Amino acid sequence: MTAHVIADDAEAVAVAAVLADAFRAGASARDSERRLPREELDRLSASGLLAVTVPAGHGGADVRAETLAEIFRLLGSADGSLAQIPQSHFAYVNVIRRQGTPEQQKFFFAELLAGRRFGNAQSEAGTRHVQDIRTRLEPAPDGSYLLTGVKHYSTGALFADWIPVLARAEDDELHVAYVPRDAPGLTVIDDWDGLGQRTTASGTVRLDGVSVPADRVLPHHLTFRGPQLHGAVAQLLHAAVDAGIAAGALAEAAEFVRTKSRPWFESGVETAAEDPLLIQQFGELALRVRASEALLREAARAVDAARADLTDDSAAEASVAVAAAKVEAGRTAVEVAGALFEVSGTRSALTSLNLHRHWRDARTHTLHDPSRWKIQHIGRYALDGTRPPRHGLL
Repeated sequence: MTAHVIADDAEAVAVAAVLADAFRAGASARDSERRLPREELDRLSASGLLAVTVPAGHGGADVRAETLAEIFRLLGSADGSLAQIPQSHFAYVNVIRRQGTPEQQKFFFAELLAGRRFGNAQSEAGTRHVQDIRTRLEPAPDGSYLLTGVKHYSTGALFADWIPVLARAEDDELHVAYVPRDAPGLTVIDDWDGLGQRTTASGTVRLDGVSVPADRVLPHHLTFRGPQLHGAVAQLLHAAVDAGIAAGALAEAAEFVRTKSRPWFESGVETAAEDPLLIQQFGELALRVRASEALLREAARAVDAARADLTDDSAAEASVAVAAAKVEAGRTAVEVAGALFEVSGTRSALTSLNLHRHWRDARTHTLHDPSRWKIQHIGRYALDGTRPPRHGLL
């Protein structure tokens, strides 16, 4: 595979905007038919967007967090499933940036610049909680490892060239093993049946004694031994997807009202778009969307500031800013996607129009991790300056 190499932040946003417009056209049909976006992902890879966080020293654009968030917001406004697929890709690029050896970085950054995709095999089902990882990375006599376990919610794995697998080694610490999609003993099962984000293929990954060379394993646990932005960046992209879904739902509601809705007979106006009560509702919804986008930008700038001067304090400020953006964007996405029907009227509920995909995508994606815990950390930080904990979900 060959891929374009994006030069800078401005080009990255411009490319994302073009792709979002292209992906928007087929989003409804892909969702209703559960047609997996293989061609769209190939186009995303070829565009160079998946390599925009490769460091400049390795030939990448190394874009700002603010740019990366805007890329995801644009993609989310077009297709809430498609935008979710590369979220883990960028999270595991960050692991390489943080914990990779020079040789590992040289190899994987070249893979990214060539358009290769990372999936994920992180979460597990039936364990005590989300951090109870039971997949094992056992040493083999030749210095390599054997990987055994079952993963669920493995977004992007079906489409990936490399699948980063979160596992515990002999010392019970968390490591990430980067495994080729076609590795013997690795099986990806397309069994995702969520009500929303239907085309993310967030299914099951089975690992039955998969052989992994030692130089494809990174010590992820070290990421959290000091100030870090791993969780903040990952959550920033989730917030951007939600903000995008909200903007996409609002835009589609406005188009529907302008072109398909009838005015209420008591309004005394000729078109639904002239109804002052509808105008008021759209104004309120637009305020929510704008507020979410503003918090997203503020959070991204906090991440960029922390990257430039990473301390416990700057990392905490970034994490809290991202948590605020994520809470508000999630609430807004669900609210606006639901209000779409109220402002559009009965016809908007027709299954054939598939306008409910925005709400289904928002409702599904916002279940990724509970906002109530983010609010707790925001509250403690506001009340007495308690820094949030170091983990990948904040």
